[in-house]
Amino acid sequence: MDMALLRRLIDGVLATLYTRYGHKELPALCQRLGLPPPDEGSTKHERLVASLNACPDDRLPDVADAVLEQEELGQAQKMALQNVLWLGRHHVQIPSRTRRELARDFDLSDHLGYPDRFMALLGRLWHLDNDPMSGWVTSTSSLRDQINRHVVRFPGDWSTEEFFEQLGAFEAPHPRFGVFLEGLASAAVLPDEQAQRRFVELANRHLQPAGAILSQDGEADGYPRFHLVQHGRGTARRPRNLIFATLGKPDIRFTSALDNDIEVAQRDDKVLVYDHPVGKEGLLWKHLLSWWQETRNITDHEQAARSLYSRMEASLPPNSPGQKNLFWHYHHAHRDHLNDVPALLPEIWLHWDPKTLRERGPQAMQNLRMDFLMLLPGNRRVVLEVDGMQHYTRNAGTEPDSTKYEPDSTKYAATMAGDRALKFRGYEVFRFGHDELRDRDRAQPLLADFFAALLERSPAGPSQVPLAAQG
Repeated sequence: MDMALLRRLIDGVLATLYTRYGHKELPALCQRLGLPPPDEGSTKHERLVASLNACPDDRLPDVADAVLEQEELGQAQKMALQNVLWLGRHHVQIPSRTRRELARDFDLSDHLGYPDRFMALLGRLWHLDNDPMSGWVTSTSSLRDQINRHVVRFPGDWSTEEFFEQLGAFEAPHPRFGVFLEGLASAAVLPDEQAQRRFVELANRHLQPAGAILSQDGEADGYPRFHLVQHGRGTARRPRNLIFATLGKPDIRFTSALDNDIEVAQRDDKVLVYDHPVGKEGLLWKHLLSWWQETRNITDHEQAARSLYSRMEASLPPNSPGQKNLFWHYHHAHRDHLNDVPALLPEIWLHWDPKTLRERGPQAMQNLRMDFLMLLPGNRRVVLEVDGMQHYTRNAGTEPDSTKYEPDSTKYAATMAGDRALKFRGYEVFRFGHDELRDRDRAQPLLADFFAALLERSPAGPSQVPLAAQG
């Protein structure tokens, strides 16, 4: 994320905000926007500028989000802030050629059946009232009025390609075009499920060759909800129940077999179940911590963070220092921006079967529980496994005499088959040999390189507590 540009844009907003508030209101304003408290004295503008100058870079995205949410901005200011924020976060790239070919194939008639909703979407995302010659000609030359005339009232005047051209959609930043597509597929703009699906089918014919797809991820008010994801990475669904940090096999029952609703009867001391929605960002540490505070009634952030870390750490097998070192390294390495990195969920259940492997026989599911799971942006599901001897020896590495450790090709084949099944379902699986991670100091360079590549330099944000400092 371009922090220097973001700071300049926020500074431009503050240059207008000071006229809306009095000196006494500035402390509350700064608190609401996440800025440091303003100093006493000087002019209102100077006080706000000094507050912004004291704000560290890693807090600027949160300040910008608060400005967008709470303050009335001109469309140019709003779009400039959005562009910097969106480009610095996960987004799907749609080439200009794909956009143009989609536009040529796109019949607007379904959307024009709801003109007010259609124009409201355009007004949220594009600069429609950008009449540069307002002092010389009438207001009918604004883009809004041109669209009303040539697209809404007389649909044959402009082709969809010309309409996209006038919007600037072909050159727009990738995230803005992606939000535009999601808006066109939404029930808020198109409250007709068949029309929604017609548009999604058309759009996906063009998006799939570019490595993207509009994927249904649930429902909203009875209508399907779609969002743009990278095709071939991630899954088409978002998780409903995350069962993790277990201290034994969970006791699961159906509360409604018709609706596929499950309940984990054994909770709190033995099993953790995250049941909040997982959004486009994936599951971040701050989301997990917020859930923990809510379900445990803990108001103190530091206390909550330490207790959550300790509870998850307690679920790691005592005879696997490799897993413990991976878990420690991840939180230690990201302690300064832990809020905005994906949560690392230990001892995660991906499948569940009430019968044992022996009872189920050849039809038994493999790899019921995995060492770690991370839910990344774009519905990416990443499984991390630390393989000890039990993954490839006949006696599961329990014999005290190392000469009795015999390779077991059947066990190894079952592990590989489980990996293939996960990959076909959209999971990414990464395996570490336990000996790679047994020594904490030797493991750190390997893990640092791995997580840097995996997270692709995810944007940093403020952390709440350096958990791993507790050792």
